[in-house]
Amino acid sequence: MVPYLLKRLISLVLSLLAASVVIFLVLQIVPGDPASYMLGMNAQPETVEALRQQMGLNEPLAWRYLTWVAGLTHGDFGVSYTYKVPIGELIAQRLWVSLPLALYALLLSTLIALPIGIISAAKRNSAADYGIMGVTQLGIAVPNFWFAMLLVLLFSITLRWFSAGGFPGWNAGFFVALKALTLPAVALALPQASILARVMRSSLLDTLSEDYIRTARAKGLTQGQTLVRHAVRNAMIPVLTIIGLQFSFLLAGAIIIENVFYLPGLGRLVFQGITQRDLIVVQSVVMLLVFAVIVITFLVDMAYALVDPRLRSRG
Repeated sequence: MVPYLLKRLISLVLSLLAASVVIFLVLQIVPGDPASYMLGMNAQPETVEALRQQMGLNEPLAWRYLTWVAGLTHGDFGVSYTYKVPIGELIAQRLWVSLPLALYALLLSTLIALPIGIISAAKRNSAADYGIMGVTQLGIAVPNFWFAMLLVLLFSITLRWFSAGGFPGWNAGFFVALKALTLPAVALALPQASILARVMRSSLLDTLSEDYIRTARAKGLTQGQTLVRHAVRNAMIPVLTIIGLQFSFLLAGAIIIENVFYLPGLGRLVFQGITQRDLIVVQSVVMLLVFAVIVITFLVDMAYALVDPRLRSRG
């Protein structure tokens, strides 16, 4: 188990270093002069030079990269050119929206997908199986932003059960804030639930064809007992992979949904940083999101070792 853990830790560190180099070079080199890009074509040379001094662009490229990485390790993300406040404060404020939204959507997706996938596999080639697979295919095909607009039309404009957008803040009360996140969470969860249900079904069908499943049935276990005691746990490894990837997507890829519902989350912060040419914000937030994705992947690998004893013995 320890060698397996060390290998994954080394992979995590190397992935973070590679990602930081790519993000830094893309945002510092590709636009040309970052100061000129941020201020626009009509900026005065004195203003551009002042911003270059402020951002440290006159220093060597390697020194700027090392300074940026050292700041990240201490929680110093720099100061936003647009908002004139530390980026760490902006991230902290927006994270209290994006993180609960991602967790809420992931919980809904898992609660919907796992029972549906198990039922579909248990009733393979039946009418229920074909119906479930048809609905999940539709869920994958429908864009989540279009589905979000349908939710707004039905539950906000027609039924008036939920607000059409905005976030009142957690100070307004837990259930009030959770209610504001419900429609965005559903819009994010249903397409992901469709993917997860299909993966659960496929993985469970592969497991049910194994010899030890037939042995368990021959010993007198019912189909339900065989599913619960043997099949589901062994079928969870690819499902854990998808759950980890989905959480990463929900945390880092909810830009469109956050804009549809006008939520002040990290996705909307990145969108605003791009439109306002605030490269300092974009660089820091994207690195934070990449860090979250890599750490989640590492945790999924650890979950593998807990679910599959073969990985522990192999380590």
